[in-house]
Amino acid sequence: MGLKSIEEREHVERVIKECTLCNVGMVDEERVPYVIPMNFGYEEGVIYLHSAQEGRSITILEKNPLVCITFSTFTALSWQHEDVACSYRLQGESVICYGRVQFEEDHEEKARALNRIMHHYTGREFCYSDPAVKNVKVWKVVIDEASVREFGKPSKNALRFRTSRPM
Repeated sequence: MGLKSIEEREHVERVIKECTLCNVGMVDEERVPYVIPMNFGYEEGVIYLHSAQEGRSITILEKNPLVCITFSTFTALSWQHEDVACSYRLQGESVICYGRVQFEEDHEEKARALNRIMHHYTGREFCYSDPAVKNVKVWKVVIDEASVREFGKPSKNALRFRTSRPM
């Protein structure tokens, strides 16, 4: 994962682990962008996703496996004046990752990837029937490059902001 420091890598991983959904962007043969929300699992610089065996995303990725995956957290809503719309801002963090989708074909690796996804949401691992593993497309994305950003925080010199907790 192309990052400047260990601290930045830890920050990226923290934001990813706090998210419940990611958005996966890809580009088809006609250079038309296609972005889909997906659930995911993460482990040591690898994002795991799953889908049906066929569909628009699979058709695109078989020809162009490059993807951009984004993660966003929202921690608070802040404002300077409650009657001035432009004084409002969302606070949070985002991660943008670039990589290449590899479709996992090995049965054991597919089951392991599905467990990474399920562990992200439940903290548990599961047993899968052969048909369940066989009938799902598992995506493995090794992160080639990632960046993390905080947004919406008032600067130290800003006028007083009020903050509410997440919506």
